[in-house]
Amino acid sequence: MATSRRQFLQNTAQLTLGSGLSNILANSALASPISSSVSAADTISVGLIGCNNMGWADLNSMLKHPGVRCIALCDIDQNVLNRRASELQKRNADTGQTQNVTLYTDFRKLLENKDIDAVIIGTPDHWHCLPTVYACQAGKDVYVEKPLANSIQECDLMVAAAHKHKRIVQVGQWQRSGNHWKTALDYVHSGKLGTIRSVKTWAFMPYGKTFPKVANEPVPAGVDYTMWLGPAPSRPFNRNRFHGTFRYFWDYAGGLMTDWGAHMIDIALWGMQVNAPKSVAAVGGRFGFPDHDGETPDTMQTIYKFDNFLLSWEQSLGTGRGPYDREHGVAFIGNRGTLVIDRGKWEVLPEIDAGTYLVPAQPPQYGDGKDLDRHTLNFVECIRNRQQPNCPVDAGRAVALHAQLGNIAHRMGHEIVWDNAKNQILNDTKANDLVMAHYHNSWQLPVV
Repeated sequence: MATSRRQFLQNTAQLTLGSGLSNILANSALASPISSSVSAADTISVGLIGCNNMGWADLNSMLKHPGVRCIALCDIDQNVLNRRASELQKRNADTGQTQNVTLYTDFRKLLENKDIDAVIIGTPDHWHCLPTVYACQAGKDVYVEKPLANSIQECDLMVAAAHKHKRIVQVGQWQRSGNHWKTALDYVHSGKLGTIRSVKTWAFMPYGKTFPKVANEPVPAGVDYTMWLGPAPSRPFNRNRFHGTFRYFWDYAGGLMTDWGAHMIDIALWGMQVNAPKSVAAVGGRFGFPDHDGETPDTMQTIYKFDNFLLSWEQSLGTGRGPYDREHGVAFIGNRGTLVIDRGKWEVLPEIDAGTYLVPAQPPQYGDGKDLDRHTLNFVECIRNRQQPNCPVDAGRAVALHAQLGNIAHRMGHEIVWDNAKNQILNDTKANDLVMAHYHNSWQLPVV
């Protein structure tokens, strides 16, 4: 953080925001004022790119921590941008803070702002790579939502940029900062479960029961749709491909696999201390709601083969009764017992031999629902101490690799063999085309 910026912070007193502001922050308790123990020189100035959903949640979580302020918002939808600016203005008034907040519709202009120390990237998946790489090149640290990117090639570029420019890049797989997740994985690593021969991961999500197809329509007022498409193929505007539900179309994302799979498979990789499979097979389709809009499967099962265990992923959109009666989770299945964990709790289910538990029974261990706040706090601390964060870019790349390979195996219709050293699929040249990023509309892959 430059000295000139620090002096600026000490002298700035006037808050200015764009016009057309409306609404207020629904829960102003989400953010607390900067602690008096944090000097202006240690204040971290953040810019948010992509303000609609998870990016906004990430920002509000980050603003809870002393010494963090938001000085810039960016979104291609002026309606979203104005609403969030109004909410931020209300939050600042409630907490007694005053600072300039600049609004942008082009993230490249935001990255030119030398007063910004770090950016949050809460855009659709197809827009994760370019802002992350450009932010690293601009000397800014990055908190980027999961999955890391919409292709394996983009993930590799993001890893290279973070390493080359020595930036802190935290990926939004926030279970990595959760205490009950860490405690559960300590148990897994203790060996008490015996030999672990398989790990199950899943997401049975009760939402998505209605998603009818709708006609294309004119671009809504205030939306820069050309910028929203960016490197994705040009298509007429359709609301189903836009806010939120973009994730069910291959152009922009990978469905439940890259949404919830990026969380649950991450825990399996962390627990088993691996980062790449030998082969991947997947079967699935649009079985639950065949008339719904979208392209990604609502039902799928995927098997990843490693040297001495199997990892499975199962997804089901529109149903909530998953394995072990949990809508999402991870199960480490060992010879002596099974450990099952989700965001709420973890527990051990002992195997029984001759009427005796092979591991001691114990009550469930519960989480406290504060994992996201710990994750953003870890990011803030790492900006200051320059240590690696709990979910560095390499960990984000590992789980995105698995999610992308699972979707590729499904789309190709057969098992694929992965060579991590060569970074390619060995048994299908055509499948390697899906490993690569394909940019459109004059956008080019960044050079690192």
